Amino acid sequence: MAEKVKLFVNGQEVEVESGKNLIDAIGAIGIEIPHLCYHPALGADGNCRLCLVGIEDGRPPLVPACKTRVAEGMKVQLDTGKIKKIQQDIMEFELINHPIDCPVCDQAGECKLQDYYMRYDAQPSRMTVKQVLKSKKLDFGCGVVHDQERCVLCARCVRFTRLITKTGELGIVNRTDYARVEIFPGRPLNNRYALNVVDLCPVGAMTSQDFRFKQRVWFLTKSPSICHGCSKGCNIFIDHNREKYKDDIIYRFRPRHNEKVNGYFMCDDGRMTYKLENDNRLLGAMIDKRETGFNEAVEAVRRELSQAAKTVILVSPNASLEQMYALQQFAGTINAQVSGFSDGYIKNGDGDDFLIQDDKSANRATFHLLGIDDTRAGFDTAVAGADLLLSFDNDLSLSLPQTDLDQLLGQVKLITVGSRQNDFVTKASIKLPVASFSEDSGSIINCDGRLQRYDAAVIKNEPMPSMIAAINMLGGGIVSHQEAREGLQANVPKLKDIDLDQVPGDGIALTENEVAHVAA
Repeated sequence: MAEKVKLFVNGQEVEVESGKNLIDAIGAIGIEIPHLCYHPALGADGNCRLCLVGIEDGRPPLVPACKTRVAEGMKVQLDTGKIKKIQQDIMEFELINHPIDCPVCDQAGECKLQDYYMRYDAQPSRMTVKQVLKSKKLDFGCGVVHDQERCVLCARCVRFTRLITKTGELGIVNRTDYARVEIFPGRPLNNRYALNVVDLCPVGAMTSQDFRFKQRVWFLTKSPSICHGCSKGCNIFIDHNREKYKDDIIYRFRPRHNEKVNGYFMCDDGRMTYKLENDNRLLGAMIDKRETGFNEAVEAVRRELSQAAKTVILVSPNASLEQMYALQQFAGTINAQVSGFSDGYIKNGDGDDFLIQDDKSANRATFHLLGIDDTRAGFDTAVAGADLLLSFDNDLSLSLPQTDLDQLLGQVKLITVGSRQNDFVTKASIKLPVASFSEDSGSIINCDGRLQRYDAAVIKNEPMPSMIAAINMLGGGIVSHQEAREGLQANVPKLKDIDLDQVPGDGIALTENEVAHVAA
């Protein structure tokens, strides 16, 4: 439990966490101090001056809240006439050369300049001089588009490339009205986290080439979830919208703050995995390349299972904890072996020491928790003599050389149960579509052993069955996620003290200390 201090805000006594600056400490109890340049991950820069507050009996009486730590008995003034006048003056200053193009700005609806004008200023412009014109629609590289006229020179983007990625591609050049954010000549943004400057920008100066003009943000539903792009399991928002007469579509992934996993950021590759949830989806059941009903395909799979001499179940390293457990139980009832062979999901040397991991799957750690073999040797042993391979969303073409894959498919009949089309799925004699992770709920364990939970975000017009429901239709005994979680708690020693329905928002490390803390 963090130490608390008592102070007064506008004469009202409040209790806040000690050691924090005024913006964070008072913001945590729901009192906003407007600011543009400050960001918790980048520290205090103090250049916008919008967060100036009064300190009663203080020396000096006006201080930037981003640079001032809370202290016992401090008397903070946020609503005096002097503070309001300062806020209005700064807003007027910020808007002198701003194009006020909110109707065509991608940031409209989530723009701090727009919000603060309505909340702290709301005055008509007094400027009669001609505005200073700057460059627009500058390609800064890595999918970032910059508009210099909208920029308030808060320097968040500059500090991000210097403090976080340490690549330093951005700088502020010139002075006064002619100051602007620029890249160095011939050196655009060139790092794998560049699109975070779009999230950091408090106005519409940095926009994403991928997202621009695709959707108004106030139409988007923002659902919390977990990125499946690699084994880090970054916390994200899935921004999606169902337009009238259309299906629910995902427009972007954005990082969601979790200090114990990804902080405030995520990688650009992870952001773009939203496209996998929209495109190349397996939308209908098929038997021998013929479209058929889902129930008819289920019956065909059940027939193949009953006639097979030896069945191997291949599970994806992206499957959830509950799905893997349900598959294990199902395999036991049909005397099948389970393999998690998926070496092709690992790109050795691709990771870094920040967020990006070599392993491009979300839940390989559960293989080890449940004792599912994921080695090539184990897979070869399992398929030796097998005549049926039942794949649950595992793209084996990533892991096996083409000659080995062709040889294997000459030996076994392939049936796939999954959410996406790919070269491997096209070779299956029977295909069963199921919901993807954004349409389903589940739990995953990241590369650091942190258990996290996600819920269904997207609801399609014609929703696919969940994988657990599909396994149940094929003969599995688990009928729901709830039943899978109860089974996991009862049968997996490391989970026995964890209520899988009540996993904290920032997840739980599967260590004895943290499990005991959550259980208590």
